[in-house]
Amino acid sequence: MTELPLIIPDWPLPAGLRAVQTTRGGGVSRGPWDSLNLALHTGDDPEAVQENRERLARALGLARIPSWPRQVHGAVVVEASSTLAAVDADAVVGRTPGEVCSVQTADCLPMLFCSRDGAVVAAAHAGWRGLAGGVLEATLRTMARPPAEVMAWLGPAIGPAAFEVGPEVRAAFVSDDSATAAAFRAGAGDRWFADIYRLARLRLERAGVTDVHGGGRCTFRESETFFSYRRDGVCGRMATLIWRVS
Repeated sequence: MTELPLIIPDWPLPAGLRAVQTTRGGGVSRGPWDSLNLALHTGDDPEAVQENRERLARALGLARIPSWPRQVHGAVVVEASSTLAAVDADAVVGRTPGEVCSVQTADCLPMLFCSRDGAVVAAAHAGWRGLAGGVLEATLRTMARPPAEVMAWLGPAIGPAAFEVGPEVRAAFVSDDSATAAAFRAGAGDRWFADIYRLARLRLERAGVTDVHGGGRCTFRESETFFSYRRDGVCGRMATLIWRVS
């Protein structure tokens, strides 16, 4: 089995499930994609990306390379399959053993979900547009489980000290829920610093999900560990994955 510097989410995952967060280390890509870039749309050498994906599959003991949807910062949710590369979506729900739910990120918030009985899992890509657009709520609806029976894990994203946004971003949240004002800190001029972790927790709480884990990492600050589009512009993408083994 190939050894990769993976992060294993710290949450009470039910038996029969696996969840993994990749880092930027352990691959073959060079330059700004150094080194475990898993995305084909970033300008990296496709052969290097393919090798990186194969390394990940071997490290996880998967029979085939995970498939990722084309993420568009929306709220479309699809069922897991081996043909997601041709689908525009930002969340994937799985119910069948062996079908991997996975998203790619480099500052946006990756989130994993599972039902307490382990029968349903999901992965969601949540930048601010996706959060404001309801991608988390859409994922929960597609899982079709009572929110009290769902657990969530927040993967590495840009931290609140680095995520500077314009007034339109704050307005998109506060106009919908005044409680989200607490997730913004005033910056210079009309700028704000947004806490994407807090925004996600507030939306989950409003949806009825209270068993939430993870959060607290910063892709922008932790340059040795994570890719960051906000920091580097041209860079690779990490993956956040969950699947039923049995």
